[in-house]
Amino acid sequence: MILYPAIDIYEGKAVRLVKGDFDAKTVYEDSPLEAARAWVEAGARFLHIVDLDGAKSGSPKNLHHIEQIAGELGVPVQTGGGLRTLGAVKDALAAGAERAILGTAAYANQDFLDDVLAQYRDRIIVSVDTRGGNVSTSGWQETSTSTGEAVIERLQNRGVRSFVYTNVDRDGMLEGPDLAEVRRIAAAVRGRFIYSGGIGKREDLENLAALRQVNLGGVIVGKALYEKKFTVKEGQAALEPPRSDRPYRPAYDATGD
Repeated sequence: MILYPAIDIYEGKAVRLVKGDFDAKTVYEDSPLEAARAWVEAGARFLHIVDLDGAKSGSPKNLHHIEQIAGELGVPVQTGGGLRTLGAVKDALAAGAERAILGTAAYANQDFLDDVLAQYRDRIIVSVDTRGGNVSTSGWQETSTSTGEAVIERLQNRGVRSFVYTNVDRDGMLEGPDLAEVRRIAAAVRGRFIYSGGIGKREDLENLAALRQVNLGGVIVGKALYEKKFTVKEGQAALEPPRSDRPYRPAYDATGD
């Protein structure tokens, strides 16, 4: 599995929210580029970047930061937030992102999803964010009546192969993942997925690795890294099995495939 240090950009700064609440944010770095540089210098091999302004407003607002980070640091970047048109996805990829992460529009606009997958299928991830088990949309400001598993099934039937799954209720709380929930999502996903939400200590990563879910390709970590609960290298080591147990994997895939 791959460790993805998270950089959430809001009002030009690197921040973390608590449970997706824009009024409960902590600013960790005035410069998103410097936040990203710190993770790369600490050993990060991949970065997960969310344009929170874009998620809230419905269109990307921080592509210039994506371009800076991808252009200067030389590590693969996946990014989402406000990617609700084909043009916005194209712009995110042109800015240097290896993968574009779709959210609200993937559920709400089937024609859009079909068009994006037709052009960029292998570079598309869909983010499934839940509160109380139901999918949250529009920058976590609305919650639907659909469960995460039901939405994943519907999206897979339309051709989606890669997901980010976030338990928003746990996000920023440092209380650990719900391992039973991760098992349920792993059972629902036919492709690959990345987990996010609640990682607070190295043991949380070890517990996820111990599930041995072959379709769990990585874990996104933000607050625990910013608050030095463990280092990037320690986190990556916790996700990796002993060398003799490691299956062969090709050089790079943003979902760990």
